[in-house]
Amino acid sequence: MSKIKKSINIWSFHPDSTIEECMRIAKDAGFEGIELAFSKTGPCSLESTEEELLAIRRLADDIGITLCSLATGLYWEWSFTASNAAIREKAKEVCRRQIDAAAVLGIDCILVPPGTVGVDFRPEDVVPDAANVSFFAGSEVIDYDVAYERSQAAFRELAPYAEQKNVIIGIENIWNKFLLSPLEFRNFLDEIGSDYVAAFLDVGNMLMFGYPQHWIKILNKRIKKVHFKDFRRDVQRLSGFVDLLAGDVDWPAVIKAFDDIGYDGWASAECCPNYKFYTNQIVYNSSAAMDCILGRK
Repeated sequence: MSKIKKSINIWSFHPDSTIEECMRIAKDAGFEGIELAFSKTGPCSLESTEEELLAIRRLADDIGITLCSLATGLYWEWSFTASNAAIREKAKEVCRRQIDAAAVLGIDCILVPPGTVGVDFRPEDVVPDAANVSFFAGSEVIDYDVAYERSQAAFRELAPYAEQKNVIIGIENIWNKFLLSPLEFRNFLDEIGSDYVAAFLDVGNMLMFGYPQHWIKILNKRIKKVHFKDFRRDVQRLSGFVDLLAGDVDWPAVIKAFDDIGYDGWASAECCPNYKFYTNQIVYNSSAAMDCILGRK
């Protein structure tokens, strides 16, 4: 049986669900942890006070579920690689605020996309409040070498702050036409040279152009958190993301690769898209699938 701990991302629930409802459903479904999301507004957001965040932490303790990581969609609006310097500065400000929130919540790692070279989808596909977005990271194409330099410079600047707060910046592999190889991703992190800038590996996001087991082997101890998603290669677009076990991820090979590097941290199911009806059933289905994947039954 794998030693990986089982969690679920809060985006997997009905969008009208409260944080408390999500925690209780996750716990009932058999998850040991939950990944929260940091937003513009709401109970866990740029607007949240320390006391409001502490209330969430106490609630999780009362329910008996671990807050294992803190995701966000804010970097689709404020990108580390944008042409506009003010947007890049805002991205760093948001990252510091996300780090602050994680520290108050008792979370040791945040999810952060590294920026983009370009993307092939619309803002409303990935940004919850797309109508209020003044800039979308996919609206421009950035020269690859420029994106690399801007992204690395941002994380070198942010690393001391993350270390001060004892919160790891987990850089996620996403559909951004950037850091497309595990060798390049490894070098990107090693050149930054901080234990507080690491990999947040999504095993489904590279399936269109690679194999997660290769990424796991190469990134190795640089992996601090994990997303579990599944994807059908023949679809070749966002609708290719499917329920766990319904896609082309080679789960036995993935788990063997994690076992080989001694990974025993959290894996959060990121279930997308949500079901149109009986939305929260996806939480229970994903829990059962993860039990199979992790060798729990």
